[in-house]
Amino acid sequence: MGLMKIMLTNNSYFYAMIEQVRKILAEGESISSEFKTSKTELSKNVFESICAFLNRNGGNLLLGVTNNGTIEGIDKEKIHKVFDTLVTNLNNPQKLSPTFYLTPAIVEIDGKLIIHLQIPESSQVHSTIGRIFDRNGDGDFNISGNHALVEQLYQRKSNTFSETTIYKYLAFTDFRPELITRVRKTVLIQRPGHPWENMTDEELLKSAKLYRKDFKTGEEGYTLAAALLFGKDEVIHNILPTYKTDAIVRKVNTDRYDDRLEVRTNLIESYDLLMEFAKKHLPDPFHLEKDQRISLRDTIFREIIANTLIHREYLNSFPAKFIIENATVTIENWNKPYGHGMINPVNFYTHPKNPNILEVFKQIGRAEELGSGVRNVFRYGKVYGGAEPVFQEGDVFKTIIAVPVKAEKVKEEQEVKTGEGISEGLNEGISEGINDTENDAVNIYSRIIDAVNDAVKAFNVTVNETNDTIKGNDVTINDTIKPITDTTGKILFNIISFVDKQPGSKAAEIAVQINRSIQATERYIAILRKLKMIEHSGPKNIGGYYLTEKILILINQ
Repeated sequence: MGLMKIMLTNNSYFYAMIEQVRKILAEGESISSEFKTSKTELSKNVFESICAFLNRNGGNLLLGVTNNGTIEGIDKEKIHKVFDTLVTNLNNPQKLSPTFYLTPAIVEIDGKLIIHLQIPESSQVHSTIGRIFDRNGDGDFNISGNHALVEQLYQRKSNTFSETTIYKYLAFTDFRPELITRVRKTVLIQRPGHPWENMTDEELLKSAKLYRKDFKTGEEGYTLAAALLFGKDEVIHNILPTYKTDAIVRKVNTDRYDDRLEVRTNLIESYDLLMEFAKKHLPDPFHLEKDQRISLRDTIFREIIANTLIHREYLNSFPAKFIIENATVTIENWNKPYGHGMINPVNFYTHPKNPNILEVFKQIGRAEELGSGVRNVFRYGKVYGGAEPVFQEGDVFKTIIAVPVKAEKVKEEQEVKTGEGISEGLNEGISEGINDTENDAVNIYSRIIDAVNDAVKAFNVTVNETNDTIKGNDVTINDTIKPITDTTGKILFNIISFVDKQPGSKAAEIAVQINRSIQATERYIAILRKLKMIEHSGPKNIGGYYLTEKILILINQ
């Protein structure tokens, strides 16, 4: 990210920015404003404030200013270092988890340089170095050890939607009128006499709740949802520089791709582009329902594409993916999870992630009522590709759809995707986990599985001889371990590979990776902890799992 230097110019936006900073300085530190000196380096507690603002109501952080509001300024020779450190750490999950895209600005006032960071309220709970901070008065408070306060924070966030973030400098001229006209016409074809027929474009946007007033702060304006639905491309890229959906075909050239499309436009046209991409590269087998032919491909991917556009968490920089392979299609997008693990089509309950975007898509016939779209995918998915669709809820929401090939091939590819296969699944687990070459990976796998089996035998001898009890951080173990089967060995290996790549992973994150329930995953983790191959570090609720020195030495032999 390059430096954004705000200086007095003829541009009204820059004048407004300068005036905003002066107003913040005049009002002093408060629940929504924090000052840090950071004269030659980034203050150590900056991310405590960023975390607290994200978790509370948002706010403004000024660097180069003392606690009493005096502008000291950041050393001109150090400003680039301070700025770069801030930007780098904003994308470091160890410093801010989950990461959140923010754009600092360098402001020159009275000949002195300060950094202004405007921080919105986030729809997620954030932590820094494993600690959760909240804002109260003019201070940041670590609430990690207070279960009641953490629970209240999660409850408050469950009703927060990032799509409602107000951008007060977003103007009607930043939208594309022809898109609004297109949406109006589409709605009227389906529902003649719809109230949008006689509204002006601006009235339509307000009717769709794309313009709002925040009654806590008095701030009002067009929202992130308005920009995503109807904004000009350059406006969307300015607000969300990393926003895109990466559509890829990997059938012949599996190392790179056969075809690729980066979709970085508004959501209305993004849907069109992704549907055309699916039609171009996916088969559409003949299917009759009640004597009428229906397109299984279009029925399924209308729902899948609408789902990834509607329910994505857009303020995270994770790029959405739409990957077509020989036997499967995998769709991934960042998510605000309400649970972790596999979605059951019978008893699952859906939560709106972006209700205003959802409502516009419903009005133009591109989305159903909550839950019905997922049920349609389950209804037709197996008919289409010969295998049940997979929906995995987590920080990254993953969907896997089988495509029409021979049944054996479908099963083989899905095993690789969900971690169920043994020899087939090895290829993906190994290549992602530890080494680049197949021979080296197989050797590592063999060493680890041999070590697991040897450790199981040794462990069982010890337990039988001493009848001892081994206590873990969150489990108590006093039994022997059953012999490790090929399937269990593969799962244990995948856990080790994932934790090697993602130190500090939680059980829920591991569960998504190995496609198991949290309860089943914890049983596998318990085995590895018995064998002293992984260990838990940090408080029970916010700590994570790490590889032990024993297994790290084995991997790096």
